[in-house]
Amino acid sequence: MVEPESGTGPRLRAAVIGTGGISKEHLRFLAGSPRADLVGVCDMSRIAVSHAATTYGTTAYATVDEMLAGARPEVVHVLTPPTTHVALSELCLTAGADVICEKPITLGAADLERLLAFADDAGRRICENHNYRFNPEVLELDSLVESGVLGRVGEVEVRMGLPVNDPDGRFGDPNLPSPIHQLPAGVIHDFITHLTYLVDNFTPGVEWLTVDSRWSNHGGVAHVAVDDLDSILVGDGPDGAVHARIRFSALLAPDCFEITVRGTEGYAQVELFSGRVSRVIPRPGGKQLSPIVNMMVGGATMFAGGPRSLKRKIMQQGPYVGLERFLALTYTALAAGTELPVTPADMLATSRLIDRLVAGRSVGAAPEVVS
Repeated sequence: MVEPESGTGPRLRAAVIGTGGISKEHLRFLAGSPRADLVGVCDMSRIAVSHAATTYGTTAYATVDEMLAGARPEVVHVLTPPTTHVALSELCLTAGADVICEKPITLGAADLERLLAFADDAGRRICENHNYRFNPEVLELDSLVESGVLGRVGEVEVRMGLPVNDPDGRFGDPNLPSPIHQLPAGVIHDFITHLTYLVDNFTPGVEWLTVDSRWSNHGGVAHVAVDDLDSILVGDGPDGAVHARIRFSALLAPDCFEITVRGTEGYAQVELFSGRVSRVIPRPGGKQLSPIVNMMVGGATMFAGGPRSLKRKIMQQGPYVGLERFLALTYTALAAGTELPVTPADMLATSRLIDRLVAGRSVGAAPEVVS
């Protein structure tokens, strides 16, 4: 992977559409990046766009057309609800801008194929945010897999627990309906892009022969269509059979975001909300002493992780810490005309697997309440 450059190369004119929660991460990057000039921000809310423009030192625009004409951006970040992504991306591509789009970039693989073709016809490029692939903990897990210390990877599990049906939260409050509820799989659809591309990341070249998904509403909150997903995947890889599990629950505590990769020699796990990394691998002393050494190393790792977690809290480096690296790599690639860190093939693989996960439930069907 190409490393992001610091200050060399052209600065690209960048603009942002949408001032929701994720926008501050993009705007903060753009305001401080040596590879970008932030030339505009657009939102339907006058108050929100004015605040963003003042905070990050750029120009506020009321409409996308005005921003594209007035700011003439070379790159546009589309950070609006998913149902608007295709139309807004096409506007930007037609205006001559490359696009960085939040996930899910489209609501299905067929729409993504059409959007990628549209970008090709316009002579521009488009990239979906797969930020967790670039978190330090995931990169460390990548290195462990690539080193061979885990052996041949045979199982990957990605698990997330978030209380999306909490009536006091931004998704569960019935008086504040989120556009995310309009997605084919409701609120969980907004998160499964992350879960899916992380499975893809550790299972390259695997053909998934079986994708068995169970969608449920265990909490019984009527306007949250589903609050639980359990998917089992079985596939053939270049070196043999591979199993995977994609798990989301709104009812488990505490909040978690875990990736576990198991191989023929050992396994490793990362927890992205806390930044914890643990591993059980062959150690000096062979099978007799390895369990003891792993316990000692694991304890020391957890103890050492405390100050790291505290530092992240103080520096406000949450789980989005990989987003800055993703954006830096993307701007480097756009400026140089080289391969993007998230390729069209990556995006399509993720979108096609999501289609198979979502196929297990009917759009608009009444939620299944499980007692």
